[in-house]
Amino acid sequence: MIKACQRLLLSALCFAALLAQPALAATKPTFKIAWSIYAGWMPWDFAQQSGIIKKWADKYGINIQFVQVNDYIESVNQYTSGGFDGCTMTNMDALTIPATGGVDSTALIVGDYSNGNDGIMLKGAGDVKSLKGQPVNLVELSVSQYLLARALEKSGLSEKDVPVVNTADADLVAAFGTPAVKSIVTWNPLLAEAKKQPDSHEIFSSAQIPGEILDLLVVNSKTLQAHPELGKALTGAWYETLNAIKGNGADAIKARTFMGKEAGTDLQGFDQQLAATYLFATPQQTLAFVGSPQLKTTMQSVAEFSFKHGLLGQGAANAETVGITTPAGNWGNPANQKLRFSDEFVKLAAANKL
Repeated sequence: MIKACQRLLLSALCFAALLAQPALAATKPTFKIAWSIYAGWMPWDFAQQSGIIKKWADKYGINIQFVQVNDYIESVNQYTSGGFDGCTMTNMDALTIPATGGVDSTALIVGDYSNGNDGIMLKGAGDVKSLKGQPVNLVELSVSQYLLARALEKSGLSEKDVPVVNTADADLVAAFGTPAVKSIVTWNPLLAEAKKQPDSHEIFSSAQIPGEILDLLVVNSKTLQAHPELGKALTGAWYETLNAIKGNGADAIKARTFMGKEAGTDLQGFDQQLAATYLFATPQQTLAFVGSPQLKTTMQSVAEFSFKHGLLGQGAANAETVGITTPAGNWGNPANQKLRFSDEFVKLAAANKL
């Protein structure tokens, strides 16, 4: 009788454990990351589709979902409003949208800088100085306008010398194909299409301001502080993915072919875009850049440009209204630090401690 009761009790305990398993699985922390199509962010798509994201998420007992948002600025806005835990974005947009909006954000992954992926196109003969007094079509208040401002500055001109025509990115290539539009500023893959326009040439590119237009994976700082496992999983997945897509091995070519197709091009077209993208391929390369004084100087330049164009909010008294932290030192308001460049998790990756 006692043994029978013991067997019944054991069976009941096993049954209860089985019932509890789905409940435990349901409580596994889940995080949503927004991303949009761009050469430097396509590795995240491959990481998810290939199972690399799941592998690292499982290692740390969490779920990570990458969600594609077709409209890039909308993805940043949705992150800022709390719809996502993280988002791919440029350094300028990280400062002027979530950080300026009061969302404490951490640049977890500094993935690359544009090394020719952004450019200024001109029809006919001429150079940057030829733009004086001529309208230029671009997405206003974007990195394209920042690129134009830097090009003008390097050529002894200012933004006052060149009228800007705000044009949606989807309309830029078509506009450049009309006789009325002589010059545009845009990014790949639109830039590659614009280069096909007869009697046109590139007069300035982001390769001439290396390290200034950065492509990041930004994560909500409070979320990251509460769940460092998210930072570890994403960092581990990122560097494993970069290692998987480099070189000319069959698997790497297959991976880049997949990313090219997802980005609307082929292997050759995607490799051309990657050639204009300086990927920090290893944790050591990332640490060297993030820890350099250049990052702080670049973010100061971006902040000053943003303030000049009213991108730091109506209440901004100066360019230092938002505090920016970097391993090489901080810039801006120390009481309002809202954008953080962290090397914490990359250091773990470099030390093989993830």
